[in-house]
Amino acid sequence: MIKIAVNALLSFSCSGFANDKNMQVNPPLSHSASTKTETQQPSMIDFSKPQEHINWRIGNDNVMGGKSQGNVALKEDHWLFTGNISLENNGGFSSAFYPVQPLGQATGTVRIDIQGDGHIYQLRMVANINGERVYYYHEFNTVAGQRQRLRFALADFQATFRGRKITNAPVLKAEYINEVGFLLSTKQAGEFTLSIFAIDFVT
Repeated sequence: MIKIAVNALLSFSCSGFANDKNMQVNPPLSHSASTKTETQQPSMIDFSKPQEHINWRIGNDNVMGGKSQGNVALKEDHWLFTGNISLENNGGFSSAFYPVQPLGQATGTVRIDIQGDGHIYQLRMVANINGERVYYYHEFNTVAGQRQRLRFALADFQATFRGRKITNAPVLKAEYINEVGFLLSTKQAGEFTLSIFAIDFVT
């Protein structure tokens, strides 16, 4: 398992994603019935260092003339992706991405530990395929104030370009991925908040 750990001083093993009565866990993936052990690997980044925020890449609708704003900051035991969505000039989205170390070919699942605000977010992967940057996404619902631990098969991610699906794109594979992030795209103006406790990749 390759992990983006929020606090490198704490041990966040595979058991950290076990069911908890105060947290929502999405249904198991169809291919996860195997009894194969998920192997833990060293932490990808150290979220305990405040200066790590400079490694987040923010992408807002201002590239298209919009006025939405987004930011990522360290808050004790998690990262906080916050901002304000503006619909001016046909805007309406904000995103944040973090670089990913090379992943093994056997990696097939991504897991996230988050707390949202009721918005529908996208978990995004930036892939390099034959020298071309391709974005893949998987939507997930959040419940305001509720911690959720969710998992998704990489093969279930959909390629997209400027909001449109790319139907003939290759299936997302771990070795293509060089960034992981979150995007909020909505036609509802206002503030948003997404707490990010952990992101990890497993076989």
